[in-house]
Amino acid sequence: MANERDRREPVFDAPAADAGELDFHLSPEDRAGGSSMARRRSSRRDDGDKPLRRGSRPKKSRRKGRSILGKLVYAGVVLCLWGVIAVGGVVAYYASQLPPIDQLTVPKRPPNIAIMASDGSLITNRGETGGRTVTLKELPPYLPKAFVAIEDRRFYDHFGIDLTGIARAVYRNLAHSGGLQGGSTLTQQLAKNLFLTQERTASRKIQEAILALWLERNYSKDQILELYLNRVYFGAGAYGVEAAAQRYYGKSARNVSLSEAAVLAGLVQSPSRLAPNRNPDGAKARSQLVIAAMNELGFITPDMTKTALGQPAEPVRPNGAGSANYAADYVMDVLDDFVGTIDGDIAVFTTIDPKLQSAAEHALVDELNAKGQKFNVGQGAFVAMKPDGGVQALVGGRNYETSQFNRATTARRQPGSSFKPFVYLTAVEKGYTPDMVIEDGPVSYKGWNPQNYDRKYRGPVTLRDALALSLNTIAVKLNMEVGPKNVAQTAQRLGITSPIQANGSLALGTSEVTPLELVGAYAAFANGGTGVTPYVISEVRTLDGKIVYKRPASAGGLGRVIDPSAVAMMNEMMHNTFVIGTARAAQIPGWPMAGKTGTTNDYKDAWFVGFTGNLVAGVWLGNDDGALTKKVSGGNLPREVWHTFMKTALKDKQPVSLPGMERFRDDVPVAGSGADPRYANAGNGDTGWSQPQPQPQRRVSRERNFFEKLFGL
Repeated sequence: MANERDRREPVFDAPAADAGELDFHLSPEDRAGGSSMARRRSSRRDDGDKPLRRGSRPKKSRRKGRSILGKLVYAGVVLCLWGVIAVGGVVAYYASQLPPIDQLTVPKRPPNIAIMASDGSLITNRGETGGRTVTLKELPPYLPKAFVAIEDRRFYDHFGIDLTGIARAVYRNLAHSGGLQGGSTLTQQLAKNLFLTQERTASRKIQEAILALWLERNYSKDQILELYLNRVYFGAGAYGVEAAAQRYYGKSARNVSLSEAAVLAGLVQSPSRLAPNRNPDGAKARSQLVIAAMNELGFITPDMTKTALGQPAEPVRPNGAGSANYAADYVMDVLDDFVGTIDGDIAVFTTIDPKLQSAAEHALVDELNAKGQKFNVGQGAFVAMKPDGGVQALVGGRNYETSQFNRATTARRQPGSSFKPFVYLTAVEKGYTPDMVIEDGPVSYKGWNPQNYDRKYRGPVTLRDALALSLNTIAVKLNMEVGPKNVAQTAQRLGITSPIQANGSLALGTSEVTPLELVGAYAAFANGGTGVTPYVISEVRTLDGKIVYKRPASAGGLGRVIDPSAVAMMNEMMHNTFVIGTARAAQIPGWPMAGKTGTTNDYKDAWFVGFTGNLVAGVWLGNDDGALTKKVSGGNLPREVWHTFMKTALKDKQPVSLPGMERFRDDVPVAGSGADPRYANAGNGDTGWSQPQPQPQRRVSRERNFFEKLFGL
């Protein structure tokens, strides 16, 4: 207890008088800020002792004014920062809707298929674009400059987005009433065409700007301009400047004039409204603005400007706008058989002869225009080919723009009497000859009683004359004698691929065929007995000249399908059609010809197929809905179409002999030398000729006995 009382607790606030002890008190000088802070505090305490006068204010008014201005500046900076953040967020959001930038690539342009004629000229373009790709080096310098002048004059100065152009467009939109102006650059337009839809929304414009920056970063200005010229839409299914030049001016973009280039450049603003073939005045006015802009920028000289304004462009009918499109459709139908997947632009060289194609179109269309209404016939088809099967002209209808249905390759119609050569060929191969005689008389088969065109009978007639006169009774008798199945096999052997009904009426052409396959089957007679498969493609190349497909010289052919002696007899009989028969009015002096007319008994279909040693051609006329014509027969309108075409096709060419011509009888009149006097009144229709006088010719009692037993004659 004593010890506890003697213990002393430590005391920190020791008296200052004790000099021997430490002083732990902090003086004002020892605190942060030192003596200066102490003085300021002291000063404030002193001032506070003095009361403020009534109505007096602290002297802070100047500081307060600066604070308001600062606050405004500060608020503006903050708002700008938030605006930048908001814009960045919006851009980031819409950028996220795009494919990753590091994976972004320019979509591959759909391949163009240039369909070329046999002389190397362009028939038409097929594919999604309507024209092939062109490079800037291929084009005249003023063509790409025209687009820069009217669409984006600062193209080579901006970075993909033209802020000056946008400001100018905004000013004009605010200052002027009327249509709004846009500020899109060529790069932005290309971005839209490559990656985006055509919708007009803010989101699309933002994405367009993002993609434009990407394009500018990854491609040069010339590359961007070249992509633009090959992708922009010009209307009428034409994508790219090459397609547009072909569509509106029938020529390559490499050959357009300055005035034509100005029209094309002005067209992209509104392809449907400014199409030169639909709105020539609007297109001309727009092209004048383009030329003025080019002159202002120094892209063309004043003399060039004057010439272009004085010689405005005139649209022309493009290549392939008419019947050649039917031939192009046929090319596209069979192209897959020769080439696989098409990755780039290709050129398909065909057997189509432009002159013969034009001649066939005019012959068919002119005839229908002149006589179609009178005879109630509205449609037709025409096919011409070389004896080896190479198609040189193909017209699938009267007007491609109104109907793209290809009647030459797709429509199956009854061939009528033009099918009879297959019956006669089968008979010849069974031992019949042109001189053999069969009785032309009434026929009855299971209640069916076929009759001749004029319902008359001529008695004993040679096979030669029976075919030339297209006698139905003789054809039916031969068909039953040799067997319908054998006749069907003969037709198929020669190239008929459509289904054939092997029955008694087959001899009269009741099984439907297409014009292309019927003409192809006749080619075997023209070439000496070799069956052909009609073809139209001779070669396919890429744009750099690489051969994708080339038709072998030995290709095509079904081999020998007719014995040479049978070819000679058939050609003699079908030649007689031009001498005394239904094709007499179609003969061309000096040219050996052979062929056959065809008419169905109800006048729904009318045909004429004929050939020389160097060309086979066939015509079909009728109505798509099967309506009856007003007695159109193979011997009138189709024969006239065929004759008109052949006069053009054979003009200035040396006559070519028919295979087996040297075996023809010496006493058979040659076409153009005068007809047999027995048939002086012949010449109209398939049948209905004056009855020939009986001639002392060899009879075939075997055939007579067969038909007497079969039909009870």
